[in-house]
Amino acid sequence: MFPKGFRWGASTAAYQIEGASSEGGRGPSIWDTFSHEPGRITDGSTGDVTCDHYHRYREDIDLLAGLGVDAYRFSIAWPRIQPDGTGPVNPDGVAFYDRLVDALLERGIDPVATLFHWDLPQALQDRGGWFNRETAYRFGEYADHVGAALGDRVRLWITLNEPFVHTVFGHGFGFHAPGEARMLGALPTAHHQLLGHGLAVAALRTRSASPITIANNHSPVRVIGDSDADRAAGAAYDALHNRLFVEPLLGLGYPEGFELPVRDGDLDIIAAPIDALGVNYYNPTGISAPTTDELPFDMVMLEGYPMTDFGWPVVPEGLTDLLTDLHTRYGRPMYVTESGCAYERWPEDPDRIEYLSGHVEAVRAAIAGGADVRGYFVWSIMDNFEWTEGFTKRFGLVHVDFDSQVRTPRSSYHWYRDFIASTR
Repeated sequence: MFPKGFRWGASTAAYQIEGASSEGGRGPSIWDTFSHEPGRITDGSTGDVTCDHYHRYREDIDLLAGLGVDAYRFSIAWPRIQPDGTGPVNPDGVAFYDRLVDALLERGIDPVATLFHWDLPQALQDRGGWFNRETAYRFGEYADHVGAALGDRVRLWITLNEPFVHTVFGHGFGFHAPGEARMLGALPTAHHQLLGHGLAVAALRTRSASPITIANNHSPVRVIGDSDADRAAGAAYDALHNRLFVEPLLGLGYPEGFELPVRDGDLDIIAAPIDALGVNYYNPTGISAPTTDELPFDMVMLEGYPMTDFGWPVVPEGLTDLLTDLHTRYGRPMYVTESGCAYERWPEDPDRIEYLSGHVEAVRAAIAGGADVRGYFVWSIMDNFEWTEGFTKRFGLVHVDFDSQVRTPRSSYHWYRDFIASTR
């Protein structure tokens, strides 16, 4: 059984669904810039319109209500609140999220707000982005503005989404915005994001009584090979992907071996108390000893598992292992803040149903083993702009025709609705 008060939900992100990229005083983000650069996005698409959620949010809330979810995780677009990432708030931007939050509450759905899901205001990027320590302080001020506007109604706060991915894909490999390929030279952006997290927690505590967490992308490490070098590589990857973005939050400091621009007092700010750990899970990562000098590990494809359309292995038991391991290491409450899969098929999508069934059972198993898991959020309620893949990868319980904006629930939508009802 799932514990009393367990939250079932679904998740989205602002740039992926909102559209209205130049309406209501919104400023440009790094993803606006990046997606308009030729060759960056697989199909040449952008987030200019995507699902047009900015205008169709009530229709989308109807879909959420039809699911029977307890909570909806969305993100707030920083450039919609502060077009330049600093200064006074944009009243039209605040008004949009006021309407969204009130409409959710009217339907009995708890608003779960993420402050940063990768859409940094371009004006801040022009001043160095997350390489610039000042961005952390601007993030704390932004959090204060949002807390003042919505703190009486948001039921759960998430400061950052997947700082590991934003660091590595956006600044290490250059796959994501802002497109910088600095390899391990990207690590200052990790520290400054976590510093911003701590400042945001402190600001939100003055504005809201609701709990606060962070959504970290986690991946259990599967060491491929039996040598000491393989095991050392696995430990190095675990430290980078998993421990680096959790342990300083809990007052444990950074793992050894990372050169980060830490100043006196930073670790105390980062360790501002949080109420839970947010866990985004998609798949484990195969790791073996390095074959080059660029990184202290090689990433290896896991074999023997079904694959999503993204080429990611489907390993539900990895979620049980992950939640159990996090419980053993840190003993904190957890929310599964993202869990989902890319499959094209509609209206029938049996692969997604099998995926979801396996992963909710994985959560149940972790709870039975003692892990304190308090919610599960499917990624995503609907198809959206899937970052560098554009519209070529579909994660939605609801199919979206991006030309007509017609929403069509897939069979997985109905399965999730019935499953949630069965847990009441």
